[in-house]
Formats: sequence, C-alpha cells, structure tokens
Amino acid sequence: VMVFPRMFRVKQRFEGPRLQDIPGPVRDSIRRLHLQDKVKPGQTVAVTAGSRGIANIDRITRAVVDELKALGLQPFIVPTMGSHGGATAEGQRTVREHYGITEASMGCPIQSSMEVVRIGEVKGIPVFCDKNAWGADHIAVVARVKPHTDFAGEIESGLFKMMAIGLGKQQGAEHYHRAGHAYSYAEIFPLVGKKVLETSQILFGLGIVENGYEETAKVQALLPKDFEGGEKALLREAKAWMARLPFDALDLLIVDDLGKNISGAGMDTNVIGRPFVQKALDRPKIRRIFVRDITPESEGNAVGIGMADVTTRRLVKKINHQAMYMNAVTSGVSEGAKIPMTFDTDREAIQVTLAMIGLTPPERARVVRIKTTLHLTEMDVSEVLLPEVQTNERLSAVTQPAPLAFDAQGNLPPF
Repeated sequence: VMVFPRMFRVKQRFEGPRLQDIPGPVRDSIRRLHLQDKVKPGQTVAVTAGSRGIANIDRITRAVVDELKALGLQPFIVPTMGSHGGATAEGQRTVREHYGITEASMGCPIQSSMEVVRIGEVKGIPVFCDKNAWGADHIAVVARVKPHTDFAGEIESGLFKMMAIGLGKQQGAEHYHRAGHAYSYAEIFPLVGKKVLETSQILFGLGIVENGYEETAKVQALLPKDFEGGEKALLREAKAWMARLPFDALDLLIVDDLGKNISGAGMDTNVIGRPFVQKALDRPKIRRIFVRDITPESEGNAVGIGMADVTTRRLVKKINHQAMYMNAVTSGVSEGAKIPMTFDTDREAIQVTLAMIGLTPPERARVVRIKTTLHLTEMDVSEVLLPEVQTNERLSAVTQPAPLAFDAQGNLPPF
C-alpha cells in the first residue's frame, strides 16, 4: 500500500497595495484626463467588458459608466471576449452575467453581437472591430494589465490585447493568433492595437492592476497617446506584485480548479511553469500536475487541461467540447484541449502521479495543493517542505502535518 506524504496548511504573504474605495479612484483617474474637451453631450460610448475573473470588475465598470454619464454621454457595454462563451452572443452574455455585469446593475444597455467590421490591416492581416463598438462615437477600453500566459514582452495582456482580441471578437482573435504563430504575439497584439488606436475611435483606456491577493491594487485612466508607455509601466508593477508558488521544484502540484475566469490558459502558466507557445520559463519545475475540477464560471470550457498529467472523471464529464475546441482552434493551440489520463477518484490520481516521480519515495514527495493558480495565499504542502517554509519569511505554517485525508468516495475534502 502506498504511503502518502503528510500535509500541512501554509499561508503566503504578498507585496502590493490594495484599493479600498473602488469608484473613487476610477472617477478621479478619468477626471484627470479632462474628457469634456474631447466629447459632445449626447454622444455614444462603447465600454469593453472582457471574460476574465477580474476583482471588482462590476464596480469598476459601473464607475466608468457613471463617469461617462456625468459627462452627458450615452454609454453602453460590449462584451469583448474573443471566442469565449462558445463564440456566441448568448454565451458571452452568460459569461458576463457571472461577473455581475447586467443592464440592471450597470444602469446602461448591453449590446452583445459577434459581428465585426474590417477597419484596416497590419502585415497583410485584416484588423476587425466589434460592429456595435465601431458604430459608437467613442470606445472606452477597460482591461486588466498582467503578464500573459503565452508570451513575454514589454506589452503583454492589457489594453492593447483588449483592442486586438477583445474588440476583434472570434474572427479577429483567430486571425491575430494565427499571425502570432507566424511572427510573435509580442509583435502582433501591439501592432493590431495601434491600428485600432489610429482610427481615433478610442476615447480613453482604464488599466487595472491586481496584487498577489487578487485584489484591485491600482486603476489608471490613460489617453490614447499614453497607452503604450502607460501599459508598459503598469505591466512592470503587475509583474512585481503577482502571486507565485514559493517553491522552485515540486514532484506534484494538485490544482483543485482550472477555468477561463482563472486564466486565459485555464491555469496561469507563469505559476505552473508549463508554457505552451512563445514563453520560456525556467521555474518552477513541476514533475506532475493533477487537476481535480473546473470552475462553474468556465461554462465547461476546460482549455488548459492539456497542461495536466492526470485529471478526474468528474471534470471530464463537465467539459463543453464545443466551447473548448472553439477556444483551441481560435488560439491555434491544440495542446490546451488534450485530455490527460482520467481517474474516478482523487486517491487513484494521486497514487498514479506519485508512482511517476522517479526514485523519490511517495511519502518524501514535494507536494503542493492549491485551490487555483490565482489563489496562492493559502496552500497545503507536504512535510518534506517544512524546513523551506520555516526559513521563508513570507510563509507561515498554520496547521501541523497530518495524513492526507480522503472522504468515503476516495476524494479530497474541499479546500
């Protein structure tokens, strides 16, 4: 009988500020742009709403809408999610509602459509924009700025990517991802974003940065001329504050949930050290990854499951293959939709992975269990890691090592 490692709970402390009052900083930052000089009362403004699980996104979006109304403008929201939600207007409406963004809560209309307008080209690639947004007098780009899961550059995930992939919808996302494979994402996304900026439809952008606790750390409104420098600076802060695993080498990482609301890749490759596309990561080195389940917000899109070595039958049963395949085809990354070895219980899955870690006895395995790649403030770690926990000032043990507990069905208890 395999002897499992004993586990204990650890808390991790992160750097980075936290905004207490959300509407205030949004309002103040927008007011510093003096937009009244650039608009006429009664004009329409399309406000972007993406598909990531961004902290306080409902309150941030509502504050943007309220500030535009205060300028005498007529704001409306457009879902800007590339191919997410199965690349249908209805699917994207459902994703948006998960984040509390409805006409009632936002106090303005929502116009959801997958239709796009071709507005130009870069490197021979057509550039698209959401038809409803293009029809407005102005566009306000709201996006979180963070390290991308697939590539590294001075501009990664943020305002430029939102203008390219978000406003480009499924059609644009597919073109740009293909072009990104031919050139590089780090080159294509900013180029497409700049082409959208050149149209002078963009009124302003609001960059959001989060700290390691997934709390809103900073919001900054930028005029189009300042997008490039502004986003580069915000990305540097996002990288400094982002949450990471506190260990460089593990035998097994157990992830309770993956999902599109957690990361565009289902799991953040910056956390697990397994990039798919154009990113080289030297840490952490994780021999085996076990993913237990999928978030409800992901609507069955289990893209990223291909990064795991083993998974459960309960996760596989929840997969919406159409949504997952649409995402994989659009991004041109088929590996993300591969389904790994599948087991009926957590106990079986852990047993199999611990049998595949080389000469290390299972009870001495370096094991970490996390809720998601976003939730890294608390984790369960195996006893062999205790000396490293004790010498790391950012870590504190909150329980004593105890045997791995399984319920009557052979599964781990909720995190």
